[in-house]
Amino acid sequence: MDPICLDLIVTLIIGVLTGDVLSTGEVIYAVNNGGPAHTDLNGVHYQADQLGVGVPSDFGKMLTIGRVAPPDQILYQTERYHLSNFGYTIPIKENGDYVLILKFCEVYFQAPRLKVFDVAINSHTVIQGLDIYEKVGRAVAHDEYVPFTIMDNQMRVKGETLPFTGSIHVEFIKGVYDNPKTNAIVVMKGTLEDVPKLSPLAGPQDEEEEKDEVEESQKIEQPKKPRKTSGPKADDPYANDDTSMLFPICIAIGVFLPTLFCLCRL
Repeated sequence: MDPICLDLIVTLIIGVLTGDVLSTGEVIYAVNNGGPAHTDLNGVHYQADQLGVGVPSDFGKMLTIGRVAPPDQILYQTERYHLSNFGYTIPIKENGDYVLILKFCEVYFQAPRLKVFDVAINSHTVIQGLDIYEKVGRAVAHDEYVPFTIMDNQMRVKGETLPFTGSIHVEFIKGVYDNPKTNAIVVMKGTLEDVPKLSPLAGPQDEEEEKDEVEESQKIEQPKKPRKTSGPKADDPYANDDTSMLFPICIAIGVFLPTLFCLCRL
């Protein structure tokens, strides 16, 4: 059996069992930047990155990437970056609606404003000032979606109409903050509704609810403190009552005094 087919079958089975498989549009191009070929849980086959420009890196393999199922971590752990502008040329043969899906993950920097860059299609800027860390933080997957339409040798994207000659060139443009990079690229025929989305980010409200749940759990699990008593436990409720010792003395005095009075009169 073809290894690619076997890989596809295995990943689809895993996806069905875990509930991570989502419907997709028609994928016409997919590459795992800086990494090997991979078939994801949705059945999308990413080719290995053969670009001769820039630096491939698997530095992210030492991290667990948030918002991504374990079998697809590789799509966000490997990357390609370059010290200047670089890009990928993608042929498109038919008219229609398309979505460019750019996958990113910050695996190195631990603060915003340290890696910021632009993305352009055919020299037209479609993403400006992308700061991955500022968007989602470190070791968390982030996807950017750019819908566009091809019709009769023209491409319409971001409200602009550009000439189209059979391919798009997706370019990552260096700015003043470090180097541009990309983790994976997909071009899908269809609309945004056809694109499998990442799981939502945990917002402040979700984090607060999680904190409340933890605190409530700790209250439930916390053992009740024993009640502090003022003295040792007494088996007999009257054992510590000193008045019980006075009764015999009073009786003895009561008997002794009349007897002494009578003897004195004799």
